Amino acid sequence: MSIYQHFRPEEREFIDQVLNWKNIVENTYAPKLTDFLDPREQQILKSVIGQDSGILFALFGGTPGAERKRALIFPDYYESNDGDFHIQLFELEYPKKFVTIEHPQVLGSLMSMGLKRGKFGDILFEGDRIQFFAAQEVEEYISLQLQSIGRASVTLKKQPFSQAIQSAEVWKESSVTTSSLRLDTVMSAIYNISRQKSQLYIQQGIVKVNWTQIENPSFECQQSDIISVRGQGRSKIIEIDGKTKKDKWRIVAGRQR
Repeated sequence: MSIYQHFRPEEREFIDQVLNWKNIVENTYAPKLTDFLDPREQQILKSVIGQDSGILFALFGGTPGAERKRALIFPDYYESNDGDFHIQLFELEYPKKFVTIEHPQVLGSLMSMGLKRGKFGDILFEGDRIQFFAAQEVEEYISLQLQSIGRASVTLKKQPFSQAIQSAEVWKESSVTTSSLRLDTVMSAIYNISRQKSQLYIQQGIVKVNWTQIENPSFECQQSDIISVRGQGRSKIIEIDGKTKKDKWRIVAGRQR
């Protein structure tokens, strides 16, 4: 049985990468640290590596509730700790009385430096405080390059994890049923809207799955997917719990406004 049949065709490249990481650890007997992974990538890594091959893994993103996390893959005799993940927490200092900075501006400025999204973890907000996690191997480059966000001049202050803003995100869980795992039908069930409206949102280009814009209503959803609909908030598929007697899928979903 091929491992690929359990995943989407477009995920094959990432699966191959995980398999390569696993082989490196098996052949070198040394741990391998990845970039920050989104929840779907974390789910794939868990499935591919498993827990019974002499190769283990740990996930850490700077705080216990972090969404994006680095993975450490290591031989079963190795004992990992938070320092192995090489994560730096930065806090933005800027003229807060005169400027408002929002999440898209922070992410846009970080990405404009030419680094991959995987070099950055969660971006945290609390009132006018803004923090973000980054891979330590690029912290010096970031410190030199990030001097403004929008019209605001910024400086970066390194902070210990103990000073990290605790995420205030609350997911309201519910159980729904849907006739299929197509994106339009899943959206209809989770957001309590018509399938036609779901299809319209998808056609308008305001729907993302795992941070990627999806324009195909028949895109098949899977466990751990995060769905974002502009104006409707985010949701995540916590669990796909099999089928009912009427052949409908049972889904445990979390929703956030």
